[in-house]
Formats: sequence, structure tokens, C-alpha cells
Amino acid sequence: MESAPDWQGAKALLEWYIELGAQDAVGDEPVNRFELPDKPPKAAAPQDSQPDPTPAPDAPRADPAAEARILAENAPTLEALAEAMRQFDGLELKKGARNFVFSDGNPAARVMIIGEAPGADEDRIGRPFVGRAGQLLDRMLAAIGLSRESPDPEHAVYITNVLPWRPPGNRTPTAEEMAMMVPFLERHIALADPDILILMGNTPCSALLGRTGILRMRGHWTEVLGKPAMPMTHPAYLLRNPAAKREAWADLLDIQAKLRETA
Repeated sequence: MESAPDWQGAKALLEWYIELGAQDAVGDEPVNRFELPDKPPKAAAPQDSQPDPTPAPDAPRADPAAEARILAENAPTLEALAEAMRQFDGLELKKGARNFVFSDGNPAARVMIIGEAPGADEDRIGRPFVGRAGQLLDRMLAAIGLSRESPDPEHAVYITNVLPWRPPGNRTPTAEEMAMMVPFLERHIALADPDILILMGNTPCSALLGRTGILRMRGHWTEVLGKPAMPMTHPAYLLRNPAAKREAWADLLDIQAKLRETA
């Protein structure tokens, strides 16, 4: 029978284990993980006192669109409306957005522009229409004497979007997302009370008119909440299709004429 190793032998054996990569001492004896037990363990007998494993049915969720409508109707001012929208948690995409984008321009303006949703630049800065499309929009408005910077309501514009948070990847808002935001948008229009609405692209037309097809709808006056509304192609579309700027210019002249008529 071999005698137990002395401390020097034990030390040498430990150093050899360390060189092999061993780091932790698990136990005095090795464990055979492949060894099967003599008898399988008996299953525990069921007890009458055990709780019912059937999960309880989930409580019915509140309708987020109805909740949005209540919040919107109870907002007496634009500031209160912005706060109500900030607190609304119905939209999951809110969690991935950097900034809440409510509006820009002069709330007293005669012209209110409604876009789709913030893009990357808008999400970063916290204002609508500040990227390349927004810069083109500013030049378009300046051509008919309008500006978001003007303190004079006659020459000012007020700008917002259907969604105040950026959708992931700049995707188009879904019908469910728009349904949640429409009550806020309608209240926004009522509180700002512009003379004319400009619907920039398919998304605001879908949200407020219930239909799309901006290339067919543009240039034709319609009505939203009792106000004249002009559907227009989005400036981002004009950047991709410069030839469409001629039609956009015709729409701008029509808007300018409508402002003169309703002055």
C-alpha cells in the first residue's frame, strides 16, 4: 500500500494541477457524473394542499385609444396636452425614442402643418422637421412668405406630427399606433385653432381622413374638423423626386391664395 504523500509531494501535485489549468478545489473525491443511481428517485406524491397550477386569466387591459381620448379631452391648454402625451404609456415605441417631439413654430399661426413622426435628427434635437426634409420645407414656406420663426400669426406656421416619438428605423406608424395618437392630434388642432391645415404625406391623411394615396389627393382641398386642409407630398419625397417640386409649388400657391381668401 502506498503511503500518503508528505507535504512536499502534495505541494508538487498541487502545482502540477495548477499548470494543467485547475483553479478551484471542488471536493476531496472525484465525482463520476456518468454513474447512474441504483434506483430512480420516486416522484413526490401529489398533495391536496398544492396550489392549482392553472394560471389565472389575465385581467382585461384598458383600451389605450380610449385612455388617450380621456387624457386629450381633459387638457385645457397646449402645455397640458403636451404633458398628458408625455405621461401616456400606450405606445411601446416610446421606450426606444430619445426625445418627445411635440411641436415647433408659432401656436397662434394661421397655418398648421402635420407630418408623420420624428426622424433621427428630430429625435436627437427634439423638434419636428429639422433634418434635410425640414430644411427644404422651410425654403418652400419662405417662398410664400411663411416661417416657423415669425412672431406674426399672418406669416407664421405651427408644426407637429401624428406621432411625437420616433418609430424604430423610421418605419411608418401602424394603424394601432395612429389610433392611439389621433385623439391627441385632434385636441392639438382644436387648441391651436388654425385657419388652414397642411397634411404632409400619407400618414396624416390616413390618421385624419381615413384614406391614403397622396399623389392622387395632393392639390385638392378637403376638410378636417371643420377646417380646410390641403394634402401635400412630404418634403422627403421631393428630395427623392425633384421633378415633383413643380406640383408642390402649385400647392403652395393655392395655400397662399386660400390664406388671402380667409383673411
